[in-house]
Amino acid sequence: MVKEDKDFFIHESSYVDDGTTIGENTKIWHFSHVRENASIGKNCTLGQNVLVGPNVQVGKNVKIQNNVSVYEGVTLEDDVFCGPSMVFTNVNAPRSAYPTESEDYQETRVKTGATIGANATVVCGHTIGRYALIGAGSVVTKDVPDYQLVYGVPAQLKGWVCECGEQLNFVKNTAKCKECGKEYEKVEEKVELVSSK
Repeated sequence: MVKEDKDFFIHESSYVDDGTTIGENTKIWHFSHVRENASIGKNCTLGQNVLVGPNVQVGKNVKIQNNVSVYEGVTLEDDVFCGPSMVFTNVNAPRSAYPTESEDYQETRVKTGATIGANATVVCGHTIGRYALIGAGSVVTKDVPDYQLVYGVPAQLKGWVCECGEQLNFVKNTAKCKECGKEYEKVEEKVELVSSK
């Protein structure tokens, strides 16, 4: 169990296994379970009924909403948002009669600032790019580049989003966010931040 002089909050109905690291100001709510050797950064929120699997790395300021399981093989970088009941996987062809060893789990990485909407599914072995936005109910079956807005089954490119979440409108391969003023450039379907005014 965790130390008693903790500077984070764990609801009494939740379990935190030995060998975990939990950053300051993190809150772990009802009926959640953080498995052995997981690492959770500062200022994170884990909602009700969240599982963080063994050896999982969670960055700082990550929000994991109710009923999400972050299985071994998944890494969440800083400022990631996981919507309610979204799903991660870590095996491509699971068979009950042929269990998969942990070293054979497919890796999934969710990069800084990305958002995954409620009830979306991320098939294992893929990377969700920086500040990408996955629409609710989508099924992600391939990598999602930085700043892409994708949704559908399977998830398809529907546009581009700013770091603040506002949809971008590119004109001659440049866009300025009407909400926060950040400026972007698009070259061959790759978007980069060029000014953070």
